[in-house]
Amino acid sequence: MKSNKNKSTMNRREFNKSLVTIAAGTPFLIPGDLVPKTLIKPENQDRRNEQPAMSYRKLGRTNFRCSRLVFGCGAALTGGKAVRLLDHAFEAGINYYDCGSETIYKGSEQSFAPFMKANRDHIWVTSKAPIDDSLQDDPVGTEQAKEAARTWTALLDESLKSLQTEYVDAYFLMNIKSWSLISSEEVYNAFLDAKSAGKVGYFGLATHKNANKVLEAAIDNGWYDLAMIGITPAGFYDWSTREIEKDTASLKELQPLLKKARDTGIGLIGMKSVRLLAPMTAGGKADETAFDKYYDKRFLESSLNPFQRAYAYILENGLDVVNADMQNFTHLEENIEAAASSNTYFD
Repeated sequence: MKSNKNKSTMNRREFNKSLVTIAAGTPFLIPGDLVPKTLIKPENQDRRNEQPAMSYRKLGRTNFRCSRLVFGCGAALTGGKAVRLLDHAFEAGINYYDCGSETIYKGSEQSFAPFMKANRDHIWVTSKAPIDDSLQDDPVGTEQAKEAARTWTALLDESLKSLQTEYVDAYFLMNIKSWSLISSEEVYNAFLDAKSAGKVGYFGLATHKNANKVLEAAIDNGWYDLAMIGITPAGFYDWSTREIEKDTASLKELQPLLKKARDTGIGLIGMKSVRLLAPMTAGGKADETAFDKYYDKRFLESSLNPFQRAYAYILENGLDVVNADMQNFTHLEENIEAAASSNTYFD
């Protein structure tokens, strides 16, 4: 995420100092979801590493109370990059770390393994298995579904080996565009077998193509606990074109669909939310004003920079949490602020 100079920016020393000050008991105004666990103790909620510097939301039917900012480990940790950020993220109260198969993100899971081992009881860890387009016809064939199931199972086992663990909290089908594939019993049975074997807790899908139909199918079959979707203030994001998905409704207009998913028990995780704003991921066509028309005057005039605004907006308009790829301290700091304060900008 590109940094804009603004009043919210701290250096690393100031950031760490702020966390220490909070921990020491200095009075701190905690809006809404930021109330620490010592003050509210709902029954049967899975609470991990909750800190006053972060806000939290129960993630669907999982009962896991998730930091509203998810640390995206895939690209960030490829080749060991950004490993230095993990401890800072943990100190700020980020308790969900999302990895990806080594077939896509070389060295990412291996780089994450030592941090995971040191903090396992205090964090949620997930990873994802990429499913090839050749297996994603609509309707999908039986043999395609069987191969997709075998792929998911084999990559789960490889991820567990790379992460040096026997269990992950959730494992996703990645790069999903086929509504019929995620409704195939072959794929679902692969998850049930892995869960019975104690390898995984919950089932998820990740999509940034044909997201509307994919999400509707997940709502209808009721098999998926989590959905990670490419979404922006302008609507669904299409990774294949690096553009807003053709004919998508805006995020505001997608509220009924997102609410239906949440009511079904699906935890909604936003991703790819600022890609249009960043030159490296927008094909050189980045536009920091791309989402401005979706914001009211008050929000547009806030001290948040364009990247922070996009994250805060989707968090307050239908998404439970947002997954961000953070590769330097400034981006981490800015995203923490956006996630922790998003509710203060909306009535």
